[in-house]
Amino acid sequence: MEQIFAAEGIETELIHIGNKDIRGCIACLSCKKNGKCVFDDEVNALAEKFEQCDGLVVGSPVYYASANATLVALLTRLFYSTSFDKTMKVGAAVVSARRGGTTATYDELNKFFAISGMPIASGQYWNGIHGSAVGEAEQDEEGRQMMRTLARNMSFLMKSIALGKEKYGIPEKEPFVRTNFIR
Repeated sequence: MEQIFAAEGIETELIHIGNKDIRGCIACLSCKKNGKCVFDDEVNALAEKFEQCDGLVVGSPVYYASANATLVALLTRLFYSTSFDKTMKVGAAVVSARRGGTTATYDELNKFFAISGMPIASGQYWNGIHGSAVGEAEQDEEGRQMMRTLARNMSFLMKSIALGKEKYGIPEKEPFVRTNFIR
């Protein structure tokens, strides 16, 4: 994907999260008062980059039919603690697995984009690649093609949104309505 983005003139930065010490959200709501997460770690460091970017690709290996838990903790806190408008940032989820669990993980990651109103880039299939040991994914030609197609589609979508913003602005947003189902 990075090679396609470079060819399309899209600046990228690769950040590894799975090996970091990132705790989960405790729903303290301090971020609503302070404008950032109460835990000053990678989440707050990434918040500014997230605000400035036009798109976000989130990738995870499949661990026990789910995304990497550290990544999910980071995404939960990052998306909840940031108050900037995310609606015209493009999101894309990519997953890797030895064999199964890719679609469940793909769905799990895409929900962060959907709940934030972000357009979700797609490729030619569910964005997954297969391999277990280092270098095995390089042998998955279909998976590699999916990643290239996704990068081209995401580049097009980000460029199209930029042009649309110039010509039409951004869509009007209604005030958010919260409904509790326990009455």
